[in-house]
Order: sequence, then C-alpha cells, then structure tokens
Amino acid sequence: MKYYKSPILILLGIVMLSCSSISLNTKKKNTNVSIKKDAFYINNQITYKNRYWNHNKIEGLLFNSRMVQGIFDDLNPVTRQNFIYPDTKIWDAERNTNEFVKAMPTWKSHGLLAFTLNLQGGSPTGYGNKDWENSAFDHKGNLRHKYMHRLEKILDTADRLNMLVILGYFYFGQDQFLTNEEAIINAVDNITVWILKKGYKNILVEINNECDIHYDHDILKPKRVPELIKRVKNLSKNELLVSTSYRGNRVPSDSIIKHSDFILLHGNGANPEEIKKLVNKVKSSESYTTKPIVFNEDDHYDFNKESNNLQSAIESYASWGYFDFRRDGESFNEGFQSVPVDWGINSARKKSFFKKLKDITNK
Repeated sequence: MKYYKSPILILLGIVMLSCSSISLNTKKKNTNVSIKKDAFYINNQITYKNRYWNHNKIEGLLFNSRMVQGIFDDLNPVTRQNFIYPDTKIWDAERNTNEFVKAMPTWKSHGLLAFTLNLQGGSPTGYGNKDWENSAFDHKGNLRHKYMHRLEKILDTADRLNMLVILGYFYFGQDQFLTNEEAIINAVDNITVWILKKGYKNILVEINNECDIHYDHDILKPKRVPELIKRVKNLSKNELLVSTSYRGNRVPSDSIIKHSDFILLHGNGANPEEIKKLVNKVKSSESYTTKPIVFNEDDHYDFNKESNNLQSAIESYASWGYFDFRRDGESFNEGFQSVPVDWGINSARKKSFFKKLKDITNK
C-alpha cells in the first residue's frame, strides 16, 4: 500500500523549513565588517580610529596575520605522522584548534584585528605540497562536519573578540581532491550558504590563495575565478565581501580588480620599494575604483630597520599581513604556518612583529 502525504502536511513542512532557515540567517552576532571607500569598519566604527603612526594614517587599515592552519587535519594516514606534536608524539586536530582559540585574545591585545584562515590550509611545511590531504570539502564539494565544528569554534571566538576572518576557500595542492568543476561549485555554494545560515558578519572571503599557481581546475585560475567571486556575491546578495589573491609581487588582473570588494596582494619576493609599486599598479588599473588594498601574506620582517615591507605598506595606505613559517632546524615555537603549530607569541620573529604592531596601533 502506497502512502501519500497530504498537501497540507507538505505545505506545513515547507513553512517549518523556511522558518528554520530564517532563524539561522538572523542569528544575532557581535561583529560585522563593512567597507567605506578604502577603509575598513568594524561594527560601523573605523578601525584604529584617529590613530596615526610616524605621520602615516592608520585608521581604516586592517593589520592581519596568516594563521591558515587553524582547522588543519591530514586525512592521509601515511603522511599524518609528519605532523605529530613533539610532546605527545601524535597529531591532534582538536588540540590544534583549541590552542588557536586560546591564543586569539593575546593577538587581539597587541592590535591584530584580522587573520587569514583557509578551508584547505596552506603548505604545512611552509612552502610546497606533497601527499597530505587537508580539506574541509569532500571530493564532491560537501562540507566535512569535523572541519566545520572546528571552524565554528574559531569564528565564534573571533565574533566575540570583534575580530575579522579572511576565510580562504581553496588552496593549490589541495583543490585536486575535488573531482571536477561541479564539485568546486558545490563547495563554493555549500560553504557560502553555511556562513549565511550561521549568521557570521565578520568574514572577508578569499576564493583561493594565489590563483595564478598550479590549480587543477580552470575555474580556480585567473581567467575564470571572477565567476566564483560573482557567485559568492550573488548568493549572499552582496552581504559577503569577496576577493582572491595572486602570488607574491604580482598584481591581480583587471577583471579581478574590478569584481573584488577589496584587493589582496602578497609581498613575498618584494622589497620595500616594490611594495609601493604594487599598490600604485593596482591604483593605476583602469578597473580600480576606491577600495581597500590588503597584503595578507608577506614573509619579510626586519621591523626595526628604517625601511621594511610593513612600513612601505603603511606609507602606501595598504594593510599588511604577517606570514611566518618554521625554517629547517628551527624549534617548535617558530612559525604560524608549519604544522604542528605553536600559536603563542613565543619566538623572536613573532615577538618582533607583535611588538611592532602594538607600537603602530597604540595598544
């Protein structure tokens, strides 16, 4: 005997699902990000309000750090052993996220307002990729629940601290685990809808890290990645601010500059004078309209020298992001990208950056 649901029950179910969706979408959060001209605002207040440093305007900037491994895991049992903690001799993804969350208030107390976090991480050895699998998406673009649980811990903490998250969707060396372009689009849709349903307003989307490097899927390469930028903006009805990045010392295409809400640059491979040239090249693009310019990856330091990349970015009124990884032979407390990560400010490089940041932001 076949059973048919009554039209009334079907309609009631649709209404209940709709109400549930509305409830999730309107969930109260503490922090929202907005852009006015070339400045960032948090909760409608300009960042670092009224702050100048060495006669350079700081208000409106967004100092950030590359903390991409906050939800890292390795799903390949063969390579997983590469990332064991020195004290326990095992890898523990939950420990990694919990220690990340514990460190966040200290970063904020030094003046850090944002960090880059990636759903497919970054190279856990600093540069380069091998056989590990670290992805919040499965092969069809569905969201992996354990990754989402860890992500939610970080996003909730950032929301409470009035911090922003530059959330990267894809990373080269990991995108190949999604089987085809349909899976990439599914992944974009699934994570974007998840963000909207959870009600997060403190996220800046980076479609993919360095789209001009080694991606397997054409839609993640420079010519077509604007399709995904526009897709996220359309899905969110322009609620989410979206961009993507190129490799170090490169300027994004005119199309990416046009469709991005803010411009992402990388300072790797650039000297202080080239940092200024990168900013000027963006502003001279025919596609550029007034919007923020953000370095969210730069592995140059020398913060106490008269000339350095951080200072050049500030002098160009561009935000700057710290990128640090563990060099060969260095101890566990070095770097924020090498796994396992010590998320504390416990190395000379980290201390140098955060000390300079506190001086610049007057924290």
